[in-house]
Amino acid sequence: MKRSNSSQTWLREHENDTYVQRARKEGFRSRAIYKLSEIDDKDRLLRPGATVVDLGAAPGSWAQLAIRRVHPGGRVIAVDLLEMAPLAGVDVIQGDFTTDAVLVELDRQLAGRRVDLVLSDMAPNISGIASMDQARAVNLAEMALEFACARLGPEGAFLVKTFQGEGYPAFRSQMLAAFHTVTSRKPAASRDRSSEQFLLGRRPKSCFVAALAGG
Repeated sequence: MKRSNSSQTWLREHENDTYVQRARKEGFRSRAIYKLSEIDDKDRLLRPGATVVDLGAAPGSWAQLAIRRVHPGGRVIAVDLLEMAPLAGVDVIQGDFTTDAVLVELDRQLAGRRVDLVLSDMAPNISGIASMDQARAVNLAEMALEFACARLGPEGAFLVKTFQGEGYPAFRSQMLAAFHTVTSRKPAASRDRSSEQFLLGRRPKSCFVAALAGG
Protein backbone atom coordinates (compact mmCIF):
# COMPACT_ATOMS: atom_id res chain seq x y z
CA MET A 1 0.00 0.00 0.00
CA LYS A 2 1.32 3.42 -0.98
CA ARG A 3 2.07 5.70 1.96
CA SER A 4 0.14 8.96 2.23
CA ASN A 5 1.96 12.26 1.80
CA SER A 6 1.50 13.01 5.51
CA SER A 7 3.03 9.70 6.58
CA GLN A 8 5.95 10.18 4.21
CA THR A 9 6.52 13.65 5.63
CA TRP A 10 6.42 12.25 9.19
CA LEU A 11 8.93 9.53 8.29
CA ARG A 12 11.34 12.05 6.79
CA GLU A 13 11.07 14.26 9.86
CA HIS A 14 11.52 11.27 12.15
CA GLU A 15 14.62 10.04 10.33
CA ASN A 16 16.15 13.54 10.39
CA ASP A 17 15.25 14.18 14.02
CA THR A 18 18.34 14.97 16.10
CA TYR A 19 17.02 13.10 19.12
CA VAL A 20 16.14 10.02 17.08
CA GLN A 21 19.66 9.91 15.66
CA ARG A 22 21.17 10.50 19.07
CA ALA A 23 19.11 7.72 20.68
CA ARG A 24 20.25 5.24 18.03
CA LYS A 25 23.87 6.27 18.47
CA GLU A 26 23.73 6.00 22.25
CA GLY A 27 21.82 2.70 22.27
CA PHE A 28 18.50 3.92 23.69
CA ARG A 29 15.14 2.55 22.61
CA SER A 30 13.50 5.84 21.70
CA ARG A 31 14.00 9.59 21.64
CA ALA A 32 11.66 9.88 24.64
CA ILE A 33 14.60 9.18 26.95
CA TYR A 34 15.82 12.74 26.51
CA LYS A 35 12.54 14.14 27.83
CA LEU A 36 12.91 12.26 31.09
CA SER A 37 16.64 12.92 31.24
CA GLU A 38 16.16 16.68 31.02
CA ILE A 39 13.37 16.67 33.61
CA ASP A 40 15.37 14.48 35.97
CA ASP A 41 18.49 16.60 35.59
CA LYS A 42 16.41 19.56 36.76
CA ASP A 43 14.17 17.93 39.36
CA ARG A 44 16.32 15.05 40.69
CA LEU A 45 13.57 12.43 40.67
CA LEU A 46 15.71 9.34 40.09
CA ARG A 47 18.10 8.66 42.92
CA PRO A 48 20.02 5.62 44.15
CA GLY A 49 17.83 3.22 46.10
CA ALA A 50 14.52 4.53 44.73
CA THR A 51 11.57 2.32 43.78
CA VAL A 52 10.09 3.38 40.44
CA VAL A 53 7.00 2.22 38.55
CA ASP A 54 6.94 3.12 34.84
CA LEU A 55 3.42 3.00 33.36
CA GLY A 56 3.09 2.58 29.60
CA ALA A 57 6.77 1.74 29.54
CA ALA A 58 7.21 0.20 26.06
CA PRO A 59 9.52 0.35 24.21
CA GLY A 60 11.47 1.02 27.39
CA SER A 61 13.69 4.09 27.07
CA TRP A 62 12.44 5.66 30.31
CA ALA A 63 13.05 2.39 32.13
CA GLN A 64 16.55 2.30 30.58
CA LEU A 65 17.38 5.66 32.12
CA ALA A 66 15.63 4.93 35.40
CA ILE A 67 17.47 1.70 36.13
CA ARG A 68 20.80 3.42 35.53
CA ARG A 69 20.04 6.25 37.90
CA VAL A 70 18.43 4.33 40.79
CA HIS A 71 21.39 1.99 41.19
CA PRO A 72 22.77 0.93 43.53
CA GLY A 73 19.88 -0.47 45.52
CA GLY A 74 17.00 0.84 43.43
CA ARG A 75 14.26 -0.96 41.56
CA VAL A 76 12.27 -0.31 38.39
CA ILE A 77 9.00 -2.05 37.51
CA ALA A 78 7.81 -1.43 33.94
CA VAL A 79 4.16 -1.99 33.01
CA ASP A 80 2.62 -1.95 29.54
CA LEU A 81 -0.13 -3.59 27.50
CA LEU A 82 2.43 -4.18 24.78
CA GLU A 83 5.19 -6.74 24.94
CA MET A 84 8.48 -5.15 25.90
CA ALA A 85 11.91 -6.61 25.26
CA PRO A 86 13.70 -7.47 28.52
CA LEU A 87 15.95 -4.89 30.17
CA ALA A 88 18.67 -5.89 32.59
CA GLY A 89 17.58 -5.09 36.13
CA VAL A 90 14.03 -4.07 35.17
CA ASP A 91 10.98 -6.13 36.19
CA VAL A 92 8.46 -6.11 33.34
CA ILE A 93 4.74 -6.76 33.76
CA GLN A 94 2.70 -7.05 30.57
CA GLY A 95 -0.92 -6.03 30.93
CA ASP A 96 -3.37 -3.24 31.74
CA PHE A 97 -2.29 -1.49 34.94
CA THR A 98 -5.93 -0.88 35.89
CA THR A 99 -6.85 -4.59 36.00
CA ASP A 100 -6.89 -6.69 39.14
CA ALA A 101 -4.46 -9.25 37.72
CA VAL A 102 -1.75 -6.67 37.02
CA LEU A 103 -2.30 -4.82 40.29
CA VAL A 104 -2.05 -8.05 42.27
CA GLU A 105 1.21 -8.95 40.54
CA LEU A 106 2.59 -5.46 41.02
CA ASP A 107 1.72 -5.44 44.72
CA ARG A 108 3.26 -8.88 45.06
CA GLN A 109 6.51 -7.56 43.64
CA LEU A 110 6.42 -4.45 45.81
CA ALA A 111 5.83 -6.62 48.89
CA GLY A 112 4.38 -3.75 50.89
CA ARG A 113 7.01 -1.21 49.89
CA ARG A 114 5.79 2.27 48.96
CA VAL A 115 6.78 3.70 45.58
CA ASP A 116 9.10 6.69 45.36
CA LEU A 117 8.27 7.67 41.78
CA VAL A 118 5.50 6.85 39.33
CA LEU A 119 6.21 7.69 35.69
CA SER A 120 3.57 7.87 32.96
CA ASP A 121 4.49 8.67 29.37
CA MET A 122 1.25 7.13 28.10
CA ALA A 123 -0.71 8.44 25.14
CA PRO A 124 -3.81 6.98 23.49
CA ASN A 125 -3.88 5.47 20.03
CA ILE A 126 -4.65 8.38 17.74
CA SER A 127 -8.04 8.25 16.03
CA GLY A 128 -7.66 11.53 14.16
CA ILE A 129 -10.68 12.99 15.96
CA ALA A 130 -9.13 15.67 18.13
CA SER A 131 -11.84 15.83 20.79
CA MET A 132 -11.90 12.05 21.19
CA ASP A 133 -8.11 11.78 21.35
CA GLN A 134 -7.91 14.54 23.97
CA ALA A 135 -10.60 12.89 26.09
CA ARG A 136 -8.73 9.58 25.96
CA ALA A 137 -5.47 11.26 26.90
CA VAL A 138 -7.06 12.92 29.93
CA ASN A 139 -8.63 9.63 30.96
CA LEU A 140 -5.25 7.88 30.83
CA ALA A 141 -3.69 10.63 32.94
CA GLU A 142 -6.51 10.37 35.50
CA MET A 143 -6.09 6.59 35.78
CA ALA A 144 -2.34 7.01 36.24
CA LEU A 145 -2.98 9.61 38.96
CA GLU A 146 -5.34 7.25 40.75
CA PHE A 147 -2.68 4.54 40.58
CA ALA A 148 -0.02 6.89 41.96
CA CYS A 149 -2.32 8.03 44.75
CA ALA A 150 -2.67 4.49 46.02
CA ARG A 151 1.03 3.60 46.02
CA LEU A 152 3.30 6.60 46.53
CA GLY A 153 5.12 7.17 49.77
CA PRO A 154 4.90 10.49 51.67
CA GLU A 155 7.90 11.96 49.81
CA GLY A 156 6.94 10.40 46.48
CA ALA A 157 6.54 12.03 43.08
CA PHE A 158 4.38 11.52 40.02
CA LEU A 159 5.43 12.58 36.50
CA VAL A 160 2.69 12.33 33.87
CA LYS A 161 2.38 13.27 30.22
CA THR A 162 -0.64 15.43 29.42
CA PHE A 163 -1.86 17.38 26.42
CA GLN A 164 -3.11 20.93 26.64
CA GLY A 165 -6.72 21.24 25.52
CA GLU A 166 -10.17 20.39 26.82
CA GLY A 167 -9.97 18.67 30.17
CA TYR A 168 -6.39 19.76 30.88
CA PRO A 169 -7.26 22.52 33.41
CA ALA A 170 -9.54 20.14 35.31
CA PHE A 171 -6.85 17.49 35.44
CA ARG A 172 -4.28 20.01 36.64
CA SER A 173 -6.71 20.92 39.41
CA GLN A 174 -6.82 17.24 40.40
CA MET A 175 -3.03 17.25 40.56
CA LEU A 176 -3.06 20.37 42.75
CA ALA A 177 -5.51 18.66 45.08
CA ALA A 178 -3.33 15.56 45.29
CA PHE A 179 0.17 17.03 45.79
CA HIS A 180 1.80 19.76 47.81
CA THR A 181 3.64 21.04 44.73
CA VAL A 182 2.78 20.74 41.05
CA THR A 183 5.00 22.04 38.26
CA SER A 184 4.81 21.82 34.48
CA ARG A 185 7.69 20.82 32.24
CA LYS A 186 8.17 21.10 28.48
CA PRO A 187 11.54 19.48 27.74
CA ALA A 188 13.49 20.40 24.63
CA ALA A 189 12.91 16.93 23.15
CA SER A 190 9.15 17.60 23.04
CA ARG A 191 8.35 18.71 19.53
CA ASP A 192 7.39 22.38 19.29
CA ARG A 193 4.14 21.67 17.45
CA SER A 194 3.02 19.17 20.07
CA SER A 195 0.63 20.19 22.86
CA GLU A 196 2.46 17.70 25.06
CA GLN A 197 3.08 18.92 28.59
CA PHE A 198 4.45 17.03 31.58
CA LEU A 199 3.05 17.65 35.04
CA LEU A 200 5.13 16.81 38.09
CA GLY A 201 3.48 16.36 41.45
CA ARG A 202 5.58 15.98 44.57
CA ARG A 203 4.79 15.03 48.16
CA PRO A 204 1.27 13.59 48.19
CA LYS A 205 -1.23 15.19 50.55
CA SER A 206 -2.47 12.97 53.35
CA CYS A 207 -6.08 13.33 52.29
CA PHE A 208 -5.65 13.09 48.53
CA VAL A 209 -6.97 9.53 48.14
CA ALA A 210 -10.23 10.42 49.86
CA ALA A 211 -10.51 13.63 47.83
CA LEU A 212 -10.15 11.74 44.57
CA ALA A 213 -12.60 9.07 45.63
CA GLY A 214 -15.13 11.77 46.34
CA GLY A 215 -14.78 13.26 42.84
